Amino acid sequence: MDRETRRLVENHRTKIMIKRRKTKTIKIGAVKIGGESPISIQSMSKTETRDINSTVKQIKVLERAGCQIVRVAVKNMDCAQALDKIKSKIGIALVADIHFNYQLALEAIKRGVDGIRLNPGNIYRREEVKEVVRLAKKNKIPIRVGINAGSLRTKQSADLMVKSAQAYIKMLEGFGFYDIIVSLKASDVLTTVKAYRKLAGLSSYPFHLGITASGLPEQGTIKSALAIGSLLLDGIGDTVRVSLTGPPEQEVEVAKDILQALGLRNFGPEIISCPTCGRTQVDIASIVQEITTRLHGRRRTSGGAGPRKLAIMGCEVNGPGEARDADLGVACGKGSAVLFKKGKIVKRITQNQIVNSIMHEFKGQSLEE
Repeated sequence: MDRETRRLVENHRTKIMIKRRKTKTIKIGAVKIGGESPISIQSMSKTETRDINSTVKQIKVLERAGCQIVRVAVKNMDCAQALDKIKSKIGIALVADIHFNYQLALEAIKRGVDGIRLNPGNIYRREEVKEVVRLAKKNKIPIRVGINAGSLRTKQSADLMVKSAQAYIKMLEGFGFYDIIVSLKASDVLTTVKAYRKLAGLSSYPFHLGITASGLPEQGTIKSALAIGSLLLDGIGDTVRVSLTGPPEQEVEVAKDILQALGLRNFGPEIISCPTCGRTQVDIASIVQEITTRLHGRRRTSGGAGPRKLAIMGCEVNGPGEARDADLGVACGKGSAVLFKKGKIVKRITQNQIVNSIMHEFKGQSLEE
């Protein structure tokens, strides 16, 4: 079996292994959520929403990072009344995050947002929800039923989160509203995964995945990868937000890494590098770091041209095999390396030539969709 055939078989197996849960398709702006649509990436601005310039500036950073949907906190009427101005200056879908005051949801919808997130833990009076639904339906925008374990008015548990979501969904459906997305977030991985798995068998609405209050990037990345990755492997999940205590663009990068690791999206070359050991005679860590930095600004939003798998290996044990199996790879020896391209040896190079030789292969190759 040649290399290209092997890759097609592996891709086919991946698609079979991750069989997506069947859901409705809901649109947030131009982004389709659920159905057969690619899993989308969200984040949330961390500025004062009423500070239009700062909020737009941060959203622009998220856009460049590959974010498709951004949510903003609407904590008062000043924030709500800034939404139309923010929306006019950005190129991605805008969702208003509403808590406690349903009037803020009404104002946000009037200002032209692409979606509303309601928290059943603090906006639950039927007549208030009915008013929001009426206007959302009129403006043809979806509502995310955003369950957070910390906002429940009872003891936190996966079962109670699911019951809360079901009750809220039933209320929305009772008003004739079906453009619904659901999230069930806790700060605990097991609680979150259990809740989503349970509701997946009881609902056909698309799911927004995430762990809430996951912590600093180091800890939050691990917790998010475990929870979001576990659910995606089950075929559960249609849009994701990685919540980190840090810059929001980091959330987008981690979300990309999770989706690419599972073969669900492709954002640029996957870098395979060995952990190094006593056999390694080349500074693999600095080489990988420099290549990663130089390629980072050219990451794809999705698919595209250029090598997709890059192997940088430090010795003769697994090096030649990994380098040969990648689109582009180097297997290092003592102060030198062998450069492989599409499974064949191209040339032998010195340690100092490794980075430039690899980057040369990307020269002229578009990393954009």
